[in-house]
Amino acid sequence: MGRSMKFIAGGVLIVAAIAAAAIYAYWNESVQIVSMGVNYIRYMGAPAGTISTEVAAGFKQPLPTSQNAPASANDADPGRDDWPSYNKTLTSNRFSPLNQITAANAGNLKILCTYDTGQYTGFTSGLLKVGGALIFTTEYDIFSIDPNDCSQNWRTHEDYQAATPQGVSRGAAYLDGALFRGTQDGRVLAYDFKTGKRLWETAIADPKKGESAPAAPIAWNGLVFIGNAGGDLKGVKGRMYALDAKTGQIVWEFYLVPKTPGDVERGPQGKSSLDDSTWLTTPDSPITGGATWTSYTLDPENGLLYVPGGNPAPDFATGMREGSNLYTGSVIVLDAKTGNYQTHYKIVPKDWHDWDVSGAPVLIKTAAGKSVMVLAPKDGHLYGFDLATQALLYREPVTKVENADAEFAAGQPVHFCPGSIGGAEWNGPGYDPSNNLVMIGEVEWCTTVTLQKQEQLKAAKLGQPWAGEASINPFNVWGKQDPFGQWAGWVYAIDADSGQWRWRAKTNYPVQSGMTPTAGGIVFFGDMGGNFYALDTKDGHKLWGRKIGGAVGGGVITYMAGQSQRVAVATGLTEILWPTEITTAKVSILGVD
Repeated sequence: MGRSMKFIAGGVLIVAAIAAAAIYAYWNESVQIVSMGVNYIRYMGAPAGTISTEVAAGFKQPLPTSQNAPASANDADPGRDDWPSYNKTLTSNRFSPLNQITAANAGNLKILCTYDTGQYTGFTSGLLKVGGALIFTTEYDIFSIDPNDCSQNWRTHEDYQAATPQGVSRGAAYLDGALFRGTQDGRVLAYDFKTGKRLWETAIADPKKGESAPAAPIAWNGLVFIGNAGGDLKGVKGRMYALDAKTGQIVWEFYLVPKTPGDVERGPQGKSSLDDSTWLTTPDSPITGGATWTSYTLDPENGLLYVPGGNPAPDFATGMREGSNLYTGSVIVLDAKTGNYQTHYKIVPKDWHDWDVSGAPVLIKTAAGKSVMVLAPKDGHLYGFDLATQALLYREPVTKVENADAEFAAGQPVHFCPGSIGGAEWNGPGYDPSNNLVMIGEVEWCTTVTLQKQEQLKAAKLGQPWAGEASINPFNVWGKQDPFGQWAGWVYAIDADSGQWRWRAKTNYPVQSGMTPTAGGIVFFGDMGGNFYALDTKDGHKLWGRKIGGAVGGGVITYMAGQSQRVAVATGLTEILWPTEITTAKVSILGVD
């Protein structure tokens, strides 16, 4: 009997190894097939949403609202009643001056209508509202619906072979009657705003290498700005582009990590002094990383583009890439018209946790009159930099940070927080100038990584996931997350000048959505349990909250439709990295009517 059991166990291990090898070999197909069933099981019995708020003792009250009139960095808003860019303004402050929905009436919020895409997908799209249209994207479609009643204006579908299994698209950009979006096969597409008819297409990446373009572009002064993703795949280098909004022609290209012989040049090169001196690698460890996959920020007064740079790879193995690995883990500032390098801010000094600088930074004028860049990468901190001097003003922890300095060694598991898919992922902070508060949503979910041996790292093929995790389970490529339910979400409200938190709210689901503060004294956001909340910005207490759909991982915006203020929310994120409710991607519109 003992021998039989050993034989059966051995057979199970062999079958498991073969299955794992097959999943690695057919990564895209396997993830799409398996993720639905896995997440369905993981989400069974999920609890209702909860939230609790704590106010900091002795917090100094902000300046009166009259002294806090938004300066140019706060109100570069081409349409106060609309939401015309991923983070509303090019400076990414996400603040809405609308005040029809207030702390007094927010308790009357209700869902007015819902548009169902009918798709099961990684729905993280930002939302745009321009005139009579609410715009959003999924992996293969771009949508225009009525911002008041959810009726469809038009829907354009694209057929192509995606480079990755994550069916994500962060959204679109709008400029001068046209819409622009990236695709998972590395193209940028332009459409007529009124009809959805395709205007042009431009390839900026090679899907055969695993490169894609899921980021939400931004557009300004006749240019469309977007970069490529795929920096977790061996050999993929991040690049940034400006395209002519009328023709799609590449105006400039900028390599976000050192360009080496044989790298493709797709357009005129922005001037850069970057060389490979900060990357000490071997021939079987090509420079990899620095990709972008969310969105960007632009200072229209000075014509400067702020680009958040992703992680280096292999993600967890610094021995394969000694040095500071510029410009990964940084915010890179470029001349928006030429792509020429201006400066950079190194945020994550040496990354071995997959702590990308992914969300767009926010450019603000604080109550004290300082020009400040605020950002929240995946390392669990909120950063403030003085733009005049580039000095770090504060670095405030805004989620659980644990074992962050522990070195990784082959065969030795290390548990750390934030995990490789937390604290802040694709949505950055919002800024409320009336209270001088920066608000950020965060993930509390820890990861355990066991590092591969260097021989295994070197043997990885180009274009394959290249993290360095030793697990045989292909769904733990970026580490093993703590069990479902051993997680939480945070919302921190922090003084923009001092970096001290005024209040903080904890939820029982991670917070990944956009943060949307308004002049009505409210901040709107959602969590990965599908719960949507309205909190009072003065002290964070809950004004309204309920489950409205699947995971809220994308856009949360507010705008005027006719004479009424509306709030639109993207729900239904479904993908293997997140154990969320299995449901179709939807956009719901709320109001107080």
